[in-house]
Amino acid sequence: MPNTVVVGTQWGDEGKGKIVDLLSDRADYVVRFQGGNNAGHTMVVDGQEIISHLVPSGIIQNKVCFIGNGVVVDPHVLLEEIDYLDSKDIDVSPKMLKVSDRAHIIMPYHKSIDQAREIKKGDAKIGTTGRGIGPCYEDKATRRGIRFADLLDKDLFTQKVTTIMEEKNFYLEHYFKTETLDPETVINEIFEIRDRLLPYIADVSVTLNQGMDDGKQVLFEGAQGTHLDIEHGTYPFVTSSSTVSANAACGSGVGPGKLNEVMGIVKAYTTRVGAGPFPTELFDEIGDTLQRTGAEFGATTGRKRRCGWLDMVILKNAARLNGLTGLVITKLDVLDDLDEIKICTGYEHGGKTYDAFPPCIDTLENCVPIYESHPGWKANTSEIREYDKFPENTKKYLKRIEELSGVKIKIVSVGPGREETIVLENVFA
Repeated sequence: MPNTVVVGTQWGDEGKGKIVDLLSDRADYVVRFQGGNNAGHTMVVDGQEIISHLVPSGIIQNKVCFIGNGVVVDPHVLLEEIDYLDSKDIDVSPKMLKVSDRAHIIMPYHKSIDQAREIKKGDAKIGTTGRGIGPCYEDKATRRGIRFADLLDKDLFTQKVTTIMEEKNFYLEHYFKTETLDPETVINEIFEIRDRLLPYIADVSVTLNQGMDDGKQVLFEGAQGTHLDIEHGTYPFVTSSSTVSANAACGSGVGPGKLNEVMGIVKAYTTRVGAGPFPTELFDEIGDTLQRTGAEFGATTGRKRRCGWLDMVILKNAARLNGLTGLVITKLDVLDDLDEIKICTGYEHGGKTYDAFPPCIDTLENCVPIYESHPGWKANTSEIREYDKFPENTKKYLKRIEELSGVKIKIVSVGPGREETIVLENVFA
């Protein structure tokens, strides 16, 4: 299998976990390159649901996994996840999982600030998970972050945390009017788990590049979706990292020339969790049906996902930004019972038509989707394992997605299980 990047093309929750699990079978290494435990990947293996938040999905396939320098890591959540996976008889020992020494650590004050900030914003909140991801990335950008490499030197770690917490406590007390944190307690809390963390720390960039030179095939696992990207998404209703394929190189420490394939995961309809513009969102019975049939709840937050028709404006945007070489359509079976299925081909606002993603959030919030309608197929696709056996209307719907996006569909998923997958083109070669 060529070195492959898997990215979400919408606002996350497209089904990346299942596809990474599927592709991991042919990979040697699997790498997570951005985000934090605000993401969640759900896999169903032999009828058993397994959810990961930090550890790459490839761990289920017994592949060596890496958490890259572009990820921000809550060490307590990481160890809880290791224990959870271990309880499922999955090997998550230090020989199977490595964390970049350059990855930044989410500290308790990051979570306190994150939660206090959302409370203070009130109705204007952006829908953060409150897990400290944004504040951790802030410290990274302002060169005040704590990295896993700092755990190697206890005195240095103590000095850094003590210094930065003076500022953080001032911020918490005087701006947010909330409780401060005791530096000694915070430091001791990390030191209590330090010995468990140390064996997992490694120079991931060096290991990955050495592996590639030796012929190892690498799968890069993105989190969230393209339109939550800090640079290109629905700013400010975005995450705090770059979610597009180019960051697979930066966030793991490999050269971009070593990335061969970019697979974009797209749900057969569109969903979004949290606040932010969503032009094709449905507020009627069809939206409720998609939510109910698709079991649309966030894997990390448990929040109900907002549902709407497939939006080709954002899919074309994702194809351009990521340089997609193939599409994976997921949850096609959720549309099985619909009489009519719509595709958004553009937006209209103020007498102007948009076929590209507008940058202004006020414009996007007031855009009216332009739809084309397609007849439903009114048949159960979840049992189908060959493309030729799809109803004709199903094939026409898929073909139209290819035509509008300009990207070939290579895999179609008709259910959560590994076996509920149809490979149209061999991406493993």
